[in-house]
Amino acid sequence: MVRSRSPGGDADELAEAVALHKDRVFSFALYYLGDRDQAEDVTQEVLIKLWRHWNDLEVDDLAAWLTTVTRNASFDALRKRKRAAVAPGGDEAFARMPDPRPDPAREASGSELGARLRSALGELAEPYRSILILREIQQRPHQEIAETLDMPLVTVRVYAHRGRKMLREALSDVLGAERSRGETAEPPDKGSPGK
Repeated sequence: MVRSRSPGGDADELAEAVALHKDRVFSFALYYLGDRDQAEDVTQEVLIKLWRHWNDLEVDDLAAWLTTVTRNASFDALRKRKRAAVAPGGDEAFARMPDPRPDPAREASGSELGARLRSALGELAEPYRSILILREIQQRPHQEIAETLDMPLVTVRVYAHRGRKMLREALSDVLGAERSRGETAEPPDKGSPGK
C-alpha cells in the first residue's frame, strides 16, 4: 500500500525522513567505500533518489529501500574507482584517484583499531561487508538485513558469523596488543572501595 499524502505535507514528511535516515545512509557509504568525499556523494545521490521516488514508496519499506539504494550506489562508486585505476592513462589516472585512506590529521586522531577495522572491512568480499556494516555498525536486526539483501534469514546469520570471524582474524594483532595494554579491560566494579 502506497503511503497517503496530504497536500503540503509531502515536504515536511520528506524532510523528516531525510533527517531520520541521512546519517545511516552516510555511515553505510563511508564504511563501504572508506572515503569521506565519495560517501558524501553517495549520500547526496541516495537522498535525491528518495526525493524523486518519495510518492511511490511504502512506509514500511523505506529503511530497506534506502539501504538497498545506498548499497548499490556505493558498489557503483567502488566499481568506478577501480575502473579509473585501470583506465588508459596509467599513472596519471591513478594519481587522480582519491586516496581511500584517511588524511594524516584524521589518521592521527583515530585509533589504530578504528583504522584497521575500516581497512579490514574494505577487504571483505560481498555480502560479508554489507552484512557486517548493517549488523555490527548500524545495529540493524537480522530480519531487516535479510529483507534488504533479499536473502534467507539463516543465510544472513551465517554470513554475519563468518564475517565476524574473518574480521577477528584480520584484527588479531591489534586486538591482542590492546588487550595486553589493558585498553579493552572490563570497567571497574562500581561497588569497589576507593573507586
